[in-house]
Amino acid sequence: MKVVSSDIVISAVKPEQYPETELPEFALAGRSNVGKSSFINKMLNRKGLARISSKPGKTQTLNFYLINEILHFVDVPGYGYAKVSKTERAAWGKMIETYFTRREQLRAAVLIVDLRHPPTNDDVMMYDFLKHYEIPCIIIATKADKIPKGKWQKHLKVTRETLELDKNDHLILFSSETGEGKNQAWQILQSYM
Repeated sequence: MKVVSSDIVISAVKPEQYPETELPEFALAGRSNVGKSSFINKMLNRKGLARISSKPGKTQTLNFYLINEILHFVDVPGYGYAKVSKTERAAWGKMIETYFTRREQLRAAVLIVDLRHPPTNDDVMMYDFLKHYEIPCIIIATKADKIPKGKWQKHLKVTRETLELDKNDHLILFSSETGEGKNQAWQILQSYM
C-alpha cells in the first residue's frame, strides 16, 4: 500500500472517545519498548509520527492513526513494564480488554515481538488472549536487522514454537531500519480489510 496521508486523530481511554467511523482498524500490541512506534513510523513512511521513547510505558492511551482516510492503526499501551503502579496497570488492562472485546471495527491484532529473544510470558498471554476472543493475529518479529540473516529462520522457529502459533496466523520478519517485511505486512493487512 502506498501511504499518502497519515495522522494521529485521537488518544482515547474509553469507548465514547473512539472515532465514530466504520473504517477497519488494526490494533498494535506488544511489550513496552518492543518497537511499536518504530513499526508505525516505518509502515507510514513518517519519522516521528509515533513518538519513540527509550523510557518504557510512554503510551498510556489508545492512539488512533488515520491512514489514507481508509483505515486506522490503534497503538495500545505496552505491557510487561514493571515501573508502573498496579492500579495503573489494571486500568490499562481494562482499557485494552474493552477495546479488543467490544470494537466491531477491529479486523486483526498486530502482535509485535522482538526476534532477538524468545517471546516473553506476557507475549504468550497476549497471544492466548487474542486467540480466546478469536481475534485474527499477525505476528511481527521486529529488529531483524540486529540478527545475521543466516539465523533468521532459527529465531522465527523459536517464536513460532513459544507462542504455539496456529497455522492461520501470519509471522512476519520485520526491520524498521531496513524495511524488511514492510510490503508483506501491508499485503496481509489489506487482506483483512
